[in-house]
Amino acid sequence: MKMSFRWYGPDDPVTLTNIRQIPNMYSIVTAVYDVPVGEVWSRESIAKLKKQVEEAGLAFEVIESVPVHEDIKLGKPTRDRYIASYQENIRRLGEAGVKCICYNFMPVFDWTRTQLDHELEDHSTSLVYYKEQVEKMDPLTGELSLPGWDSSYTKESLKQVFEEYAKLTEEDLWDNLRYFLEAIIPVAEQCDIKMAIHEDDPCWPIFGLPRIITNERNIDRFLSLVDSKYNGLTLCTGSLGCSLENDVVAMAAKYTKAGRVHFVHMRNVKVLEGDRGFEERAHYSACGSLDMYEIMKALYDNGFDGYVRPDHGRMIWGETGRPGYGLYDRALGATYLNGLWEAISKGSQGK
Repeated sequence: MKMSFRWYGPDDPVTLTNIRQIPNMYSIVTAVYDVPVGEVWSRESIAKLKKQVEEAGLAFEVIESVPVHEDIKLGKPTRDRYIASYQENIRRLGEAGVKCICYNFMPVFDWTRTQLDHELEDHSTSLVYYKEQVEKMDPLTGELSLPGWDSSYTKESLKQVFEEYAKLTEEDLWDNLRYFLEAIIPVAEQCDIKMAIHEDDPCWPIFGLPRIITNERNIDRFLSLVDSKYNGLTLCTGSLGCSLENDVVAMAAKYTKAGRVHFVHMRNVKVLEGDRGFEERAHYSACGSLDMYEIMKALYDNGFDGYVRPDHGRMIWGETGRPGYGLYDRALGATYLNGLWEAISKGSQGK
């Protein structure tokens, strides 16, 4: 296991020095953030980022994310141009020593929550998703602005892309994903970069938009689209675990054994009654609905040697900053995961 940590660049209030001081920290997870989706990242920007990370004593091996342009997901005639740019980004990141790229294929919205500062019983604040709040939201009206929602859309352009998706079936989205994978995976193989798709978050349709990377059946189908070890997963325990349909422990074991888990987002969630709502909690198993020990053990027992990062953290100890991405709770999470891994490792060696 290689412990990693998300960093949003020089403007991130969580500094590389902060991150380097977390025990057993190996790699930074970052990206070039000032280039429009679908465009090629400059070698200069990649090199600058790499230099900053490596000078801090950390590895520059994981990119999250190289976003997929909406025209690719929609299968529009312009998609080949954007796919060519994506292929070039893979090549340039390979030149810089990157080993893993996390991405997703969610229409319009990335990870979606209904509240960013819900106060838990311990007076920390966390990200939550409440069904009743979602039902009152209409992304085509009002002034909605939440993480994962592309702020570059105007109301008019958002309405247009919704109309385009209204004509798209789930099978169309599968076909467009296959087309994309058949174009990029050979390039990833040449560059020795593992492509790691992130599950839809949450793992069900929202606002009438199709979502397909949601459960074991669909992940099996995804992996079969291009049967290559370079076509793999970012196993996000919170994205999958927010639905009781998904047995995260079994899925971690199955896909790790198959050699298709390249990156893991470890996050605990408390699933609410009705299975369409959840609260993000501390990483410790008893704080949520997921057994973090058993998930880590499934990874270890099946030979996982990829990257892990503590995912969304609460805001604790008076910290303010980017919701879900403060320092303190994610640092606690990393330390907890390190402890689990060491205990599992030493326990297995003693058998």
